[in-house]
Amino acid sequence: MSEGQTTLKGRVALITGSTSGIGLATAHVLAEQGCNLLLHGLMSDVEGAILAADFAEQYHIKTFFSNADLRDAKSIHDFMDAGVKALGSIDILVNNAGIQHTENVANFPIDKWNDIIAINLSSAFHTIQKVLPAMAEKRWGRIINIASVHGLVASVNKAAYCAAKHGIVGLTKVVAIECAEQGITVNAICPGWVDTPLINKQIEAIAENKGLSYDEAKYQLVTAKQPLPEMLDPRQIGEFVLFLCGSAARGITGASLAMDGAWTAQ
Repeated sequence: MSEGQTTLKGRVALITGSTSGIGLATAHVLAEQGCNLLLHGLMSDVEGAILAADFAEQYHIKTFFSNADLRDAKSIHDFMDAGVKALGSIDILVNNAGIQHTENVANFPIDKWNDIIAINLSSAFHTIQKVLPAMAEKRWGRIINIASVHGLVASVNKAAYCAAKHGIVGLTKVVAIECAEQGITVNAICPGWVDTPLINKQIEAIAENKGLSYDEAKYQLVTAKQPLPEMLDPRQIGEFVLFLCGSAARGITGASLAMDGAWTAQ
């Protein structure tokens, strides 16, 4: 595909954490464009095989699934090697997988810190390092790191998450600079509130504790941080990923792109 073309048909996209939420929505968006998929997430091999088969049947693409442990570099490399063997390449890398734990710094559990840094930050380093040689050889590659508004600003009780997401933003900038002449773009998307099942549970808890309706609790939660009183639909992030893979975004690299309802504009 030349830079003048926008089709991604036949490209291969690896999306970590693609069995739910943002990752799953992004997988559907890219599959609609004919991208073959390396799917990854917290599912059994049987469940993952079913998911991969569903994608293959629905979109007429090739798929591969792994539940590799992103805390372990060897597990990541083995997954990627197997994926390349199955599908031929990795042209688009979306580092999306992430976990969260909230606690003040004084009481933050060491094991939670280590897991969050490993999954939210170090795994992105490992996947990026692994794909760069082949992308550079082909002189085409798209790396999109799903960071967070917390890669740009901080919130209390999120030391590990903020540290990891700020790290992702820094990693994005460095890799973009190093690869600027190799046909590879590297960007970070920084969402604010996203409508996911995890957030829904948080809203329900607020509603119960404060005697509010679900919609009132949702409004209160969202507007405490961002002026736009709406959460992103995960698919909106997937569509932004698609844009960054296209020729119109060729000049966008090393950017930290907020999708935060003016959260960081304040």
